[in-house]
Amino acid sequence: MALASLVFIVFQVWMELTIPQLMAQITTLVQTPDAPVIEIWRAGGFMLLSAFGSLVAAVCVGYFAAMIGARFSRKMRSELFNKVDSFSMEEVNNFSTDSLITRATNDITQVQSFITMGLTVIVRAPIMAFWAFTRIAGKGFEWTVATGITIVILLTFIAGIMVLVIPKFRKMQALIDNMNRVTRENLTGLRVVRAYNAEDYQEEKFEKANDELTYTQLFTGRVMAIIWPMLSLFMGGLTLVIYWIGAHLIETAEVTDRLPLFASMVVFSNYGVQVIMSFMMLTMIFFMLPRSAVSANRINEVLETEPTIVDGARTEGLEGVKGEVTFKNVSFKYPDANEYVLEGINFTVKQGETIAFIGSTGSGKSTLINLIPRFFEATDGEILVNGVNVRDYTIESLNNKIGYVSQKAVLFRGDVTSNVALGDNGKKEYSEADVKRAIAIAQGTAFVEAKEGGYKAEITQGGTNVSGGQKQRLAIARAICREPEIYIFDDSFSALDYKTDRVLRSELKKETAGVTNMIVAQRIGTIMDANQIIVLDEGKIVGTGTHRELLQTCDVYKQIAMSQLSEEELAI
Repeated sequence: MALASLVFIVFQVWMELTIPQLMAQITTLVQTPDAPVIEIWRAGGFMLLSAFGSLVAAVCVGYFAAMIGARFSRKMRSELFNKVDSFSMEEVNNFSTDSLITRATNDITQVQSFITMGLTVIVRAPIMAFWAFTRIAGKGFEWTVATGITIVILLTFIAGIMVLVIPKFRKMQALIDNMNRVTRENLTGLRVVRAYNAEDYQEEKFEKANDELTYTQLFTGRVMAIIWPMLSLFMGGLTLVIYWIGAHLIETAEVTDRLPLFASMVVFSNYGVQVIMSFMMLTMIFFMLPRSAVSANRINEVLETEPTIVDGARTEGLEGVKGEVTFKNVSFKYPDANEYVLEGINFTVKQGETIAFIGSTGSGKSTLINLIPRFFEATDGEILVNGVNVRDYTIESLNNKIGYVSQKAVLFRGDVTSNVALGDNGKKEYSEADVKRAIAIAQGTAFVEAKEGGYKAEITQGGTNVSGGQKQRLAIARAICREPEIYIFDDSFSALDYKTDRVLRSELKKETAGVTNMIVAQRIGTIMDANQIIVLDEGKIVGTGTHRELLQTCDVYKQIAMSQLSEEELAI
């Protein structure tokens, strides 16, 4: 398509440059006594054909350029999305969600616009300028000098403008990131904003970000607005100078030379304008280039970032080992942090057992279990799943062994079934019976069937049309439907009432016997029956055992238990 576009561009330029020659021919014929009228009509007909040919070529060039730009944009967005999809939380946090959204939308649009304009202008303008200049070279020294001086002044003017606006273009993309961040923050936290009457505070934040972006765009817009009047002035001035010089030359020339001079002046004025127009088109590209270059660099930053978490080669664990997780002296600290969040973690949970993690806020519970599916990579030590280091698994095969329910339940736009039967477990396609069974175990049958549409009931973006408890039960059903070897519940029962919590865990234990459960919880009642409870404090294990054992041996656990349970419940 680019090659076809080039062919049509050359054809378009040839057609446009033919018109001034035909104009000169008509001018000569009109000024020549007894010239055949048919020749004037013939030349006029060729002019119309040339104009029509130029139009057809321009439409074809525009079509090919738009197609190339759109397909490039589609490919870039796909590659960018796939790249971001491969990132760990470390890379996502480095770029920020708002910046990644801007790069996948606004930045790619900037590059697409540059490509589309570039094919129609960058290629066409130099061809036009060179070809037009070769046609007027030698037709008049004075006219050539006047055209050259105009071009030099024009280039000096363009250089001055570029010095002013390029830094602003570079700043603009960062300001768009900031605008996205403030807007997204306000929309996601809308309930809190309203509850605390913080609309004015949020409005001030938005106004500040909005004003900064607006003033930057106004500055570049105003500077750019100067260009077109100035370029029109250059074109009009050049035409005036050419005719003034032509008038002087014609006045001093012999009578027989005046008609050829007049025809040459008409041709030269048209070609001179074509040259200036070519530089005008290149000028617009020069102003698009800095912003597009910034956008391209921002896109490349994402595409060239190597994920810190890479695939291993294994798909299965050791033979005869299933649903087993082992931490061997595991420590973890966030990138660029000095202090460890977790330090010296050691434990093993075998198939069919339930292990629970409890501790004060910030003790590292969620961080610990997030190391198993490799959302983050352990800094030191080894994490084994089925006897194999998690680093040695392919990401897909490791995920297929795990049913993960996050601390904040996440639902996607669609329906109940599409949310529960999400993804691929590597074993089979989910059936309607699988979905219903998973929802029944998660104690969600009643509210799902009560909804209009039942299992096909609509779920809005973020699950805003279901309650917190319903959202958590659907998230738990999603993990159950996966039929994994290991369940990871990251404080996933907190939005459930005590009765539903108890019944759900009872059904889960009965229906998924032989599956390992790893539970992070704040409520003692949720984890009392666990085979093993690990108590964390400031990233270290301060107690391990059953509920009864920890009440006797771990002060931290006893304090948590006493804050939640009565003395009678503790005695029982």
